[in-house]
Amino acid sequence: MDKWLYRGSVALAVLGLLVSIYMTVYKLTANDSMCLGSGDCSTVNASRYSEVNGIPVAAIGIVGYLAILAVLYFENRNSFFKQNGTLMIFGMALTGFIFTVWLIYVEVALLKAICPFCVTSQAAMTVIFIIAVARLIKQPQS
Repeated sequence: MDKWLYRGSVALAVLGLLVSIYMTVYKLTANDSMCLGSGDCSTVNASRYSEVNGIPVAAIGIVGYLAILAVLYFENRNSFFKQNGTLMIFGMALTGFIFTVWLIYVEVALLKAICPFCVTSQAAMTVIFIIAVARLIKQPQS
């Protein structure tokens, strides 16, 4: 396993997790002072697209980033994850990336508002996906 790709994945997942926690708190408290910059995050956060069946999108991000971190953690500690972790992370990153593409479309085309926190999480997930592809390609065949 390439240590730099592993460490990059961990760092980006932690960044995404922190942003998702921040945005979940913002969503649940509706505290507009937490919105920095242009104010577009309040537009995005108040939109009907900020929830999936009543669950804040940021809370879904928390679960996704925690799942990625959990698999990364267990990759060197458990034979099942050692054998399947790279593919599991790829699957989660692919799912997260597809959701990210949808969220970018929503922000740019439908809401015409760009949330800097959302962009940070979107960038983190995109790079996690790229790293997951690289890790899958570099994975030794058994």
